[in-house]
Amino acid sequence: MSTRPALAFACAHMTDERLYGHQIAALQATHDCQVFVFRDHDSMTGMAQQVLSAMPQRFTLIGLSLGGYAAFEVIRQALERLERLVLIDTTAVADHPARREGRHKDIATVQQGGIEALIPELPARWLLPAHVGHPALLRLMGEMARSVGAHGQFNQQTAMLGRPDSHADLARVRVPTLVMCGRQDPVTPLADHEAMAACLPVARLAVIEDCGHLSTIEQPDAVTAELTAWLHSTA
Repeated sequence: MSTRPALAFACAHMTDERLYGHQIAALQATHDCQVFVFRDHDSMTGMAQQVLSAMPQRFTLIGLSLGGYAAFEVIRQALERLERLVLIDTTAVADHPARREGRHKDIATVQQGGIEALIPELPARWLLPAHVGHPALLRLMGEMARSVGAHGQFNQQTAMLGRPDSHADLARVRVPTLVMCGRQDPVTPLADHEAMAACLPVARLAVIEDCGHLSTIEQPDAVTAELTAWLHSTA
């Protein structure tokens, strides 16, 4: 059994292990890192159980976007198991009608045209405009989406359609929490992160400059530096 601190990295919608590649490379010598890609569960309950069943009794949970939504469900199911919490580019707000409509539209797009029909829409939807033309980022996003696949996309969207507002759950968290987001996140804006941080008794809010929704790959150096320093300061 590893004696290193355990870190669970929960992936975002349409992403896989490569979402956290830079951060894990920096932390794996000192931490036991496990990454969770959500393909097989169509509920937040199932996603939370995927994490809880694989992790030791106490661990730090790091979630970006969908990974943050799964973290809220872990709080509801097993708050006592969390040692620390990191919420990145996510929101505790339940879906409003327009977002629910968008999820149903994406499901229909993939059902009709396969995952390739959706991939071209993602960069402009998620990235800082200055990053939309970066070939390496576009290639990575496409590869990760294909890895999740059509079945995984359907399950993820179905799970997100059923998630509740989670601000009251955050108010119960008493462990150190890092709330981090891209300054220009177009999906889960800074105001949402400020609202989450305000609910948390022990929270640090970190803003990554020149960055959209996928901060771990858009500004990997800045995110890794912030995360590493915070982990050391709260050890």
